[in-house]
Amino acid sequence: MDNQEPKRQRRVRYNGTHPKAFHEKYKELQPEKYAEAIENVIQKGNTPAGMHRSICVNEILEFLQITPGQKGLDATLGYGGHTLELLKCLNSSGHLYATDVDPIELPRTRERLAALGYGPDILTIRQLNFSNIDQIVAESGPFDFVLADLGVSSMQIDNPERGFSFKADGPLDLRLNPEKGISAADRLKKISQIELQGMLLENADEPYAAEISRAIVSSIKKGAVLSTTTQLRELIASALEFIPEKERKEAIKKSCQRSFQAIRIDVNNEYEVLYDFLEKLPSALAPGGRVAILTFHSGEDRLVKKSFKRLCREGIYSEVSPDAIRPSFEECNANSRARSAKLRWAIRSSFLQ
Repeated sequence: MDNQEPKRQRRVRYNGTHPKAFHEKYKELQPEKYAEAIENVIQKGNTPAGMHRSICVNEILEFLQITPGQKGLDATLGYGGHTLELLKCLNSSGHLYATDVDPIELPRTRERLAALGYGPDILTIRQLNFSNIDQIVAESGPFDFVLADLGVSSMQIDNPERGFSFKADGPLDLRLNPEKGISAADRLKKISQIELQGMLLENADEPYAAEISRAIVSSIKKGAVLSTTTQLRELIASALEFIPEKERKEAIKKSCQRSFQAIRIDVNNEYEVLYDFLEKLPSALAPGGRVAILTFHSGEDRLVKKSFKRLCREGIYSEVSPDAIRPSFEECNANSRARSAKLRWAIRSSFLQ
């Protein structure tokens, strides 16, 4: 009897016929074991939990024109989908550097890519903000190609423990690197109404910025606790009760999306980081080097567009994309998260200034 095997623990059963909570989606969270289930989710136009579907892959590769032996940088590693395609183009010759600030997802991506045969001989990964591109260049030398995908990865958005989405209850954090800086909850504790209203307007063009900022600041001043995504969502909903009932549900959803985006941009200093990256970028590119940047909201796109056009006028870039490139109709249908994406590119002049 002493040698009897321990009784196996059964997996906790979720309610209903299909898992809804992030941690209940055990098949999606184990893609190497449940490939068929993953494919079914993708065929429905959804992104499996814990995964990220890369956007504009064909358009990016068509522009970058990567050849074996080149040296490149994926400035925003994320799930590693774009990285994998860049590595395939190098065909085991050359080297790719990759950076990301996320200490949670980066080790997982490194492990996935290593399992596919991409180790330190061809891939160098650093936990580093891409605004510090000059630190990588000091080690690597100038790059033949650079890619930056500025979107928040799906595995970050979908995991309620990261606090990026209003759709699931979780801590009101919103930091890409939860080990640094202050959380969204702490940021809102001391913010003034005027500052919050300006944040919502500048970072997300929120039409109800005055009403939402008033409700949040007033609630905190009265001693209310605002530490979860649900509490923030409910505050936004209460601020918009004046909207006619037929329009209210959709208006609340869109204002939640915009408000969470605006606060996330602020908490992570995303505009300042992007500005620094764009200023350092020309020095990181070899003569004739190519850069592609994928943005997901108007503020980012404006910064990239203005930087590219200014540096092109100054002769630092020989050519820039005349217009933003949008994902194809087919890609947007297959992946709804591609709909807001815009791709812009630039080519470094063949002479250095």
